[in-house]
Amino acid sequence: MLVEGAIFDSTGARPGYVRVDRGKIVEVGDLGTASRRARERRVRGIVVPAPFNGHTHLGDAVSVREPPAVSFSELVAPPSGYKFRLLAEASPAAKASAMRAAIQRMQREGIAGTIDFREEGAGGVRTLRTAASGLGFRTVILGRPTGEGPLATEVERLLAVGDGVGISSAREVDRARRETIARACRRRKKYYALHASEEIREPVDDYLRPRPDLLVHLTRAAPADLEAVHDAGVSVAVCPRSNALFGRRPLLAEMERTKVSMLIGTDNAMLNAPSIWRELEFAYVESRSRGAPVSAEFLARSALVEPWRWLRMPAAARIEAGSPAIPLVLRLPPEDPPYQLVTRATEHLIVRGARPRPRRGRGGSG
Repeated sequence: MLVEGAIFDSTGARPGYVRVDRGKIVEVGDLGTASRRARERRVRGIVVPAPFNGHTHLGDAVSVREPPAVSFSELVAPPSGYKFRLLAEASPAAKASAMRAAIQRMQREGIAGTIDFREEGAGGVRTLRTAASGLGFRTVILGRPTGEGPLATEVERLLAVGDGVGISSAREVDRARRETIARACRRRKKYYALHASEEIREPVDDYLRPRPDLLVHLTRAAPADLEAVHDAGVSVAVCPRSNALFGRRPLLAEMERTKVSMLIGTDNAMLNAPSIWRELEFAYVESRSRGAPVSAEFLARSALVEPWRWLRMPAAARIEAGSPAIPLVLRLPPEDPPYQLVTRATEHLIVRGARPRPRRGRGGSG
């Protein structure tokens, strides 16, 4: 396949052509200079690295009805919030089936993987592993301790099957327990993450000490807090659609100004479909509607570039010959690629056949 138009990757946007063979990038060059090959499929559009969902709770996909219009705590707070009652009532098989369907939905939209905060301890992690098995979808699973038994023992069980630990917040897990979790994650070279400044503004030191690999939300964070997060070199995942349901707005323009490494995610699967394209469009429109616009390029990077950097796979965000990037081709006008990607991309514009078939085997990263 020869794609002529534009490229957007970690180096920015540029006109060019990309030749893709069996899902691999084999040639990249200046627009108008590509050689012609007989019977080669030619497409006009934009080539990007595959997007990555920066934050999900896929277990919530077991909910198939409109959730009640209740407070945030009544909806998602452990142990008796609406979502936790649903999780407790559903069988492992039902949860695995729902999560698998959510993953397949993401794959149809070209999404290569997700960073999931998985409740229900080591058993919950294993359920998601089962759901993702054989799909060729990268599931970075951050398990959550249940509080049953010694913390150190439970964390070791989580890390034996998951990719790290993701906790609810610094307010709900005291400093000593957070230190225990973070040390175990560092020792095993796995991720430590937490939600922060979601319901109220929290002291920045509370969630930066011990230093996490990822913070989620920061909807109540002040500009000075974002400066501290940037200086600490910590990435942030934002979820504008789910935040908006509770009247919260992450300071996207401030995150851009302070050069925070921002990922974008779709959050609770019972509240929103896990669509990165919907999330990007909502973030762009909402930020402009309240007079604090964020650039389309910053948003596009949050889905296509920053997650790969967070995964310590920066080469996967480069569209170049021999790159490990998974190329995604969209039939979009090549003029102003970031704007096109953020406001107009949908699964229906993805050119099929440009990516390799999923490999059989373990769905996660190990």
